[in-house]
Amino acid sequence: MKTFRPFLFMAGMVLIVSLACGAFSPSGTETPPTLPPIPTREEQQQEEQPTEQQQQPQEEPPVQSGGAFFTEEFDSDPQWYYEVIEDNGGKSDPENISISFDDSLMIFEIPDPFLYAYYIYEGHEYEDVRVEVKVENRGVNSQQVSLVCRVGDDGWYEWAVQSDGLWYLFAVSGGFSRLTNGGSNDINQGKDVNEYALECKGDEISFFINGQEQKGSPYIDREYGLRTGNVGFSISSLRAVPVKIEVDRFTVSEP
Repeated sequence: MKTFRPFLFMAGMVLIVSLACGAFSPSGTETPPTLPPIPTREEQQQEEQPTEQQQQPQEEPPVQSGGAFFTEEFDSDPQWYYEVIEDNGGKSDPENISISFDDSLMIFEIPDPFLYAYYIYEGHEYEDVRVEVKVENRGVNSQQVSLVCRVGDDGWYEWAVQSDGLWYLFAVSGGFSRLTNGGSNDINQGKDVNEYALECKGDEISFFINGQEQKGSPYIDREYGLRTGNVGFSISSLRAVPVKIEVDRFTVSEP
């Protein structure tokens, strides 16, 4: 997968201020200027003191989501990098996947089997990072949710959790190499909500389901040594379809 960076467009505003003044007097009569009254000592002291508004520091603009660490709640399409991998011998069409944004949800609808849709945030490259995703299943009880880290030219790490509780940790570098796998009773099966988390810190890879660290975590990788890259998640169909997954939020934080 090639890495791309989203473009940022900014709009500027220009404020034009015009000042004008004029002095007129009745024809044939010149009105003498009126001098301002001399301020008293008390008034001079008040003028020298800054007002309450001047004393208060100006508030900094709010930090926009999409920096190094943030939570994306999908009020609209954040325009990340999107790619689909087909693994059904050409029998499934990646173009059939529907992605929509509604009510602060990113909704994946996948009608064909064995399609793997990746959504990658390319605004920052990370070495040590924690990523979390909260999803709700609204389709068949046969799908897969993955979290990825260190996505770059050399590959990426991927932790994939299936709806039946089976999970797999891969190093993807010229192909999918299984590092370890297991099963969990911490997953909520059926039409329910689950939260998954993946931490990549040094050569340790840790993974969690609904707040519970899984057996075999952390896994120590001394073979592939992927160091830095982007982060993201994947929603995939397996044998049974249609798949419908609602992504509530995606969080990137320090591990």
